[in-house]
Amino acid sequence: MAANLQQISRYLDNLGWEYRFDEEADRIITGVEADHLEDFLIVVQLDEDGKFFRLFAPQVLEDVKEHPYKAAILQTMLAISWETKMLQWEYDPSDGEIRAIIEFPLEDSTLTEKQFNRCLSALVEIVDSIAIPRLQQVMETGEDPGNVDLGERLLLSIQEQAPGLLELLEKAMEARKKRGSFSSE
Repeated sequence: MAANLQQISRYLDNLGWEYRFDEEADRIITGVEADHLEDFLIVVQLDEDGKFFRLFAPQVLEDVKEHPYKAAILQTMLAISWETKMLQWEYDPSDGEIRAIIEFPLEDSTLTEKQFNRCLSALVEIVDSIAIPRLQQVMETGEDPGNVDLGERLLLSIQEQAPGLLELLEKAMEARKKRGSFSSE
């Protein structure tokens, strides 16, 4: 079964995307207009005779190899992988390339159009809307703003799922502080 480039090209045709074949490398190259990346190139690659699927955005960050905040940048990439589904990051220490990738084995199953579309939309959404703005801030400051954003998203989620719970938690924390069982820092 597995997958082939013609199948994936039909999926891209159905989305109205432009692309080009690189049959020598068994991949399709496409791209998308993005808010935070100037050239959002996307590569769909099949390995192992179509039994292994890769969808990646090469060179999403530049100038990381010698960057003064390289460790914070790489740590933030790992945090984003932890916080999101499917997306992974790769770093090539030889040239400093950073790519965002979704990959998985197909083996004896078929890559469905629904699966492909989910992977494609997740790659675009996570990289452009979440990761790049966050990583650009880390590159400027050396600090990951994601921890604050994650906390705020968690609080919003609690507020939506259990209205009134935040107020109860706040009161409980204040009461605990007054008893001296909670640090005020």
